[in-house]
Amino acid sequence: MKGKDEMKWRRVAQVVFGLALLGLIVFVATREPKKPDFPRWGVQEELLEKAKAADEARDQREADVRLVKMLLEEELSGRVFEFGVIAEAVSGKKVIPAARRESSARVIAAIGEVMEKLLEEMSGEGSPLRELRRINEGSKFFEDGLMEGLNAKQGLECGVPETREGDMQRSGYPDLRILDVESGDVYYLDPKLMERGSVESSLRTFYFEPKDKTLKITEDATHLLVGIEHDGKDGEWTFLSYRIVDLSGLQVRLKAEFQASNRDLYSERTVLERGGKDGKDGER
Repeated sequence: MKGKDEMKWRRVAQVVFGLALLGLIVFVATREPKKPDFPRWGVQEELLEKAKAADEARDQREADVRLVKMLLEEELSGRVFEFGVIAEAVSGKKVIPAARRESSARVIAAIGEVMEKLLEEMSGEGSPLRELRRINEGSKFFEDGLMEGLNAKQGLECGVPETREGDMQRSGYPDLRILDVESGDVYYLDPKLMERGSVESSLRTFYFEPKDKTLKITEDATHLLVGIEHDGKDGEWTFLSYRIVDLSGLQVRLKAEFQASNRDLYSERTVLERGGKDGKDGER
């Protein structure tokens, strides 16, 4: 009997020892390694981090160089694209020429009727544009006038198009969204002012910057622009005529340029020296 008890306690002791050993192994394997308490350990670790950051910066720089070279080889500034192709590529939505839609006749006629009234209204003595310093600020008044006038037309709804995230945003292309209720066709409309005699000008006046979350092209649509001609008399503008344009076949070019703001240009990491009355102490 005594021998059996000894064997029983020996097995218990073996089990306890095994569990203790297993616990020790798990503890050693999972504990956070302790850094050696060497005097120069912190310095060496900092040097390693700096070397790693330098390697990453060098890799990024080399990738940027390859990208710039690739863009230059494409000669994008010299190529011509159809706006309809660009808009569809960016948005994934079809750009439908006006000629392919039965609803376009009544939509364009409605825009024309509203524009005739706006030309007269915006040219009058009580026009809100008479209070502006720059004519470019006047586009908003034509946008609002078109929105109000088209909403008053039976069978049409006009408003500000939403972004991909569902936000209402006035800035950016396009300015207005028109719905022909009967057909369900969507039209985008962009009013743009121009001075008399500038219709043949080669200066850039139409811009489209591809966006992601704030992109306002969210539906298959016909893209229209209404060009509004004025006489150029600052503060006393008279609006003379309008042209409704189908943008689907508009030829556009990409202007490749690298940009920087004053905040970027005059940052602490770029300025070598300050001078002048306020220069030594920084801007005030």
